[in-house]
Amino acid sequence: MRPTERLDFTDPLRHTFTAQVLAVQGREVALDASAFYPQSGGQNADTGLLRWTGGEARVTDVRVVKGEGLVWHTLDPDGALPTPGTAVHGEIEPGRRWRHMQRHTAEHLLAQAFRRVNPAFEVVAVSMGSAECHLDLKGDPADTHVQAAEALLRETLGRTELTLETPVVPDHELHRYPLRREAKVSGQVRLVIFRDASGEPFDVSACGGTHVPRAAQCGPVVVLRTERQKAGLTRVVFMAGEEAAAHLSGLHRRMRALAQDFSVPVEGLPERVQATVVDLSAAQAEAERLRTRLAAALVQAQNMAGPCLTLTLDPEDASLLTPALRQVPAGRVLIACTPDGGCGVASAHLAVPAGEVLREVLAVTGGRGGGKPDLAQGRTEQPGLFARAAVEAVQARLSAPRGPAA
Repeated sequence: MRPTERLDFTDPLRHTFTAQVLAVQGREVALDASAFYPQSGGQNADTGLLRWTGGEARVTDVRVVKGEGLVWHTLDPDGALPTPGTAVHGEIEPGRRWRHMQRHTAEHLLAQAFRRVNPAFEVVAVSMGSAECHLDLKGDPADTHVQAAEALLRETLGRTELTLETPVVPDHELHRYPLRREAKVSGQVRLVIFRDASGEPFDVSACGGTHVPRAAQCGPVVVLRTERQKAGLTRVVFMAGEEAAAHLSGLHRRMRALAQDFSVPVEGLPERVQATVVDLSAAQAEAERLRTRLAAALVQAQNMAGPCLTLTLDPEDASLLTPALRQVPAGRVLIACTPDGGCGVASAHLAVPAGEVLREVLAVTGGRGGGKPDLAQGRTEQPGLFARAAVEAVQARLSAPRGPAA
């Protein structure tokens, strides 16, 4: 069976075509010619429609079989199915195709910009499956390198007319071209070249993807962040084209609304937010100091007779459980709980390890928890029973006979 003629190779702006069905398997249809791009090289497949006399179906995925060159189109299970020999009319979803072209072109040009900043920044892997695309680069580029690559690409797209060329050359002639990285295919190799008016190429890559005809059409290209993958490998996450413009526009609207809430201009947001963070930290420190004082007052207000103190916090004071346990008086044991099941034991008595007492009581009242000999916390299923069971456990330890001194 002859391979599918790849119309997407010669005209990436082509959105309609006619073809003939070569074969059908399951819900997949192979055509003698197709402008649909099959998923490969980090670029998603096109989607769209196939129409024929008496039927139509939506194309939901496209793949190419390496070696035989057949392009298979997956059709929606709810649609009709053509038979071999049927003449079909294909319609590609133009918006999706354009976004994919912008992403892929931006990936090439951004990779070249990083290479020009430092040749050590070699591309290991790429992904353009969503609006947030990424390059995985060797060499761990720092923020200064990212900014330099962004600036270089921004200036290039804004000041230089780079146009697309897609020659197909035999692999023995590849040495004549300044490839950004070594080609991974052999035989007849399709190149993607973006060249300026003087004939100087900005980027040359072996690639079967679809690209915008003029490099400036993929702008703006914005690096969102970098993510360290492992030693020597950094992921650069970026957006391009209409998706990047929409993202930046939405981001600015949100920043403008936030600036209005702070009564400052957008450019004054960083300083205002930093001042708010400082104020918040001071307020949190003061709140913690007051919580500690209140917890100490609640403990001191308890009946101090005997070694064991119990404290049942009101619902609105439940957050004081830990601060209160830290206020256990010297030589005493403090048992505290909240109405929703928070519980704890704090011990300043050598004969009463708090963690052991808590685990013993929770075995009776249900729940989970643990801790150290001086302080243990958890949650109980029976908060009303917890304090009484804990007092009994403490008293049992204090009344147990001690062994002879060494």
